[in-house]
Amino acid sequence: MKKLVVFASGSGSNFQSIIDASERKELGATVAGLITDSDDIGAIERARKHEIPVKVISPYDSQTFPGELKNQLALWKPDLIVLAGYLKKIPDEIVKTYSDKIINIHPALLPKFGGKGFYGLNVHRAVINAGEKVSGCTVHFVNEEYDRGTIIAQKKVPVSSTDTPETLAARVLKAEHDLLPSVIKKIFNPND
Repeated sequence: MKKLVVFASGSGSNFQSIIDASERKELGATVAGLITDSDDIGAIERARKHEIPVKVISPYDSQTFPGELKNQLALWKPDLIVLAGYLKKIPDEIVKTYSDKIINIHPALLPKFGGKGFYGLNVHRAVINAGEKVSGCTVHFVNEEYDRGTIIAQKKVPVSSTDTPETLAARVLKAEHDLLPSVIKKIFNPND
């Protein structure tokens, strides 16, 4: 069975969509662990509820952060690393070690509205302010630049003239919950 390690920084709703798909045996993979940058987030509660190991690693010490990540990943031996709402940049040495084995979900249709600072409501506010008629989400491989890796899949969501950043975010998040597990499934089961 393939192994996933998920990185999350918030409530963990995308993490939950992965857990649910794994428990339904849809992914061909189990979740080996959760890495997070904070010890008071919802994703940790979700992990504990499903008996998934958790490791909190602070990214604020740039000297120790890459080594701690490397050591934890070596213990869990992931076949794929999934960034599911993880807001910190992955160190270049980790990206190189796990080349084409790290994916991220982004709440916009890349290459638009990506890069440093484009996360959460900032993305949806920018989409609305730009007058876009369509938004959505993107799953892409992670490289050394924010949101610049090869795009794997996207799912479109219409933007309504009455949308607020919050209403658009809710619809895009629902699309993320569908897209992310389907991409993981396709990576592990390319012939399905």
